[in-house]
Amino acid sequence: MARLILFNKPMNVLSQFTDRGSPTKRATLSDFIDVPGVYPAGRLDRDSEGLLLLTDDGKLQARIADPKFKLPKTYLVQVEDEPDDGAIAQLQRGVQLKDGVTRPARAERIADPQLWPRDPPVRFRKSVPDTWLRLTIHEGRNRQVRRMTAAVGHPTLRLVRWSIGDWSLDGLQSGQWCDAAIK
Repeated sequence: MARLILFNKPMNVLSQFTDRGSPTKRATLSDFIDVPGVYPAGRLDRDSEGLLLLTDDGKLQARIADPKFKLPKTYLVQVEDEPDDGAIAQLQRGVQLKDGVTRPARAERIADPQLWPRDPPVRFRKSVPDTWLRLTIHEGRNRQVRRMTAAVGHPTLRLVRWSIGDWSLDGLQSGQWCDAAIK
């Protein structure tokens, strides 16, 4: 029977079990998950937070991570300033990036979500407001969400992956993990 783990990855944690790329010790998955034989299905950048799925099943890992299966990935994104309807429409149509136009995304402004505190906290600036967006994409280019919001003039301040397909962070605090049903 395959195993699937949902992990709420904190900021500044690598999406791997070992750190071979730095002379200083950086936090890895092994600091949180002591389960032999599971591996991440996809990646989540060190400076991003949220849902990371891990499994011991190679076929399931490929189905989750491979963009050809088009599993939707939903992010809660705190951006600089207040995107107007034009910026939201641009995200919805697809954004021109250096590596081509993104697929259309579902994008909407949302109220500030009730999330765990981030360490370190997002820098607060009195003169520049911020806005939260819910952004759902069906591909997984390198740092795609950050590049998309920057391309429409609203750099990302905080990025939390909330869900992948039908799996979500509901009820998981930062640094927590649980076993999940395979759908």
